[in-house]
Amino acid sequence: MKSTDISDPQYFHKVVDCQYACPAHTPVPEYIRMIAAGRYGDAYMVNWKSNVFPGILGRTCDRPCEPACRRVRVEEEPVAICRLKRVAADFKEDITERMPKPAQRRNGKRIALVGAGPSALTVARDLAPLGYSVTVFDGDAKAGGMIRTQIPKFRLPDSVIDEETNYVLNLGVDFRGGQRIESMKALLAQDWDAIFVGTGAPRGRDLDLPGRKEAAANIHIGIDWLSSVSFGHISKIGKRVIVLGGGNTAMDCCRSSRRLGGDEVQVVVRSGFDEMKASPWEKEDAQHEGIPIHNFLVPKEFTHENGKLTGVLFEKVKPELDAKGRRKLVNAGEPDQHFPCDDVLVAVGQENAFPWIERDAGIDFDEWNMPKVDKVTFQSSNPRVFFGGDAAFGPKNIIWAVAHGHEAAVSIDKMLNGEDLTDRPQPAVEVMSQKMGIHEWSYDNQIDLDKRYKVPHRDLTIALRDIKSEVELGFDVGLALKEAGRCLNCDVQTVFSAPLCIECDACVDICPMDCITFTPNGEEAELRTRLTAPAMNFDQALYVQEGLKTGRAMIKDEDVCLHCGLCAERCPTGAWDMQKYMLEMTHAGSSCRPPQRSAA
Repeated sequence: MKSTDISDPQYFHKVVDCQYACPAHTPVPEYIRMIAAGRYGDAYMVNWKSNVFPGILGRTCDRPCEPACRRVRVEEEPVAICRLKRVAADFKEDITERMPKPAQRRNGKRIALVGAGPSALTVARDLAPLGYSVTVFDGDAKAGGMIRTQIPKFRLPDSVIDEETNYVLNLGVDFRGGQRIESMKALLAQDWDAIFVGTGAPRGRDLDLPGRKEAAANIHIGIDWLSSVSFGHISKIGKRVIVLGGGNTAMDCCRSSRRLGGDEVQVVVRSGFDEMKASPWEKEDAQHEGIPIHNFLVPKEFTHENGKLTGVLFEKVKPELDAKGRRKLVNAGEPDQHFPCDDVLVAVGQENAFPWIERDAGIDFDEWNMPKVDKVTFQSSNPRVFFGGDAAFGPKNIIWAVAHGHEAAVSIDKMLNGEDLTDRPQPAVEVMSQKMGIHEWSYDNQIDLDKRYKVPHRDLTIALRDIKSEVELGFDVGLALKEAGRCLNCDVQTVFSAPLCIECDACVDICPMDCITFTPNGEEAELRTRLTAPAMNFDQALYVQEGLKTGRAMIKDEDVCLHCGLCAERCPTGAWDMQKYMLEMTHAGSSCRPPQRSAA
């Protein structure tokens, strides 16, 4: 194997698994160390630069970073990365003066953003400070999109949404709330230099079953119902409620129903419990509130009497593999089951809807009625029109919408400066030694053995009485410090210098994970088998350094390294060092191009 090129921005980025897994590539260990030091404002700004909405995401993110956390390699539970993000938002000082200021000069370019959700607001956040005139259109009076309308207030208070959307709008963005765009052709005719569509996936899927039309008054589409609850148009529901669906929207529907008068609320899912799309913590919260989840039941009919809903009839199914090994659901051979109810909430998925985009507006659509969007540039077949968030590739999470917004902003900026959109700028990388003394580091490198701490919740009897009463209370300062101590500081890398090594094997002896080996080099597959501890996870790289005096190579298995620094402490020659690796993703305007001069 060749010596590892650690100057490659992607090498250590992949070692910092949490940051690599985050679509917006938030430098997780960096802000967690700041929280541990009580630097909450600094931690917030590190988050804000990459994910834009720390307070919102600290309550609602789908947490793709946590399954990637290296903590799960030494115990079951990852660091509570998401909830620590909320700590930065909850305990920060006033950071208003630290925000970018509106551009003093405009560059003469006008950008229209359709929708005021997370993807469009991210585009606005990136482009407005560069001098672009950014106008955001939304049918609702306030910004936030589906963040505001479809996430219940007991999970995400309006005050948090107002604060974080205003940070963006205060950058000199022209927000036109209550102004819905009805025609793409009309918008294109207004000579915008670029248009970004971030309208989400606003249509909930329905179920065309017997009885649907007759009992329509008490059968509601989940996301529409949540919006009506959010705006105060709905304030009560029947005593007996059936929620159909197994995603996070279904969990929001059932928990909202409990707070609006539903005494007997049940969730019914066609899949198994473990296969439900809802996040594990969302299912746990629903069950904690006394909501049962019934699995492997497929709805067959809405029963009714004289136009009044009486219940739902279900077929019992079971999973079975077909001749090609594909899993399918078949009749379990059991009698159909009838669930009596007063109301049904249908939360079986969301779809995109673009009735306002004329099919002769120069934007190509595929067979699923989705716009054809480049997955790198987010540009449509009309070079002036870009898509992002759920509107681009279908429903995902807020953090994905933010990531799309950053990339689309880069594309818009490059297009309007006559640059190649496919030439994506490399991220900025900084590596800095953390050594302060022979055995002293600028960070706490002790491995904390504590298990994951639970986030305190409001008393259930109080929480269920008020649909706006936030259920999760968040970590206090003490719990935040303890949870932050569980982070393994994976961005502080073990860096090896072969010319300084005397091959005393002291690092091999002291390594608690047996991840360092000095051995003759070889082909990767064979080399992995003869390390001190065989390294069979090919998804994680080996750190290889040749050039030792004996002709051997130093091989370190990145898969199990704890970044504890004991090798660097023990090394008598300083061949090992602990160096903090900071990767900063490229956003619009952060390339080497000089600033635009004013055109107006």
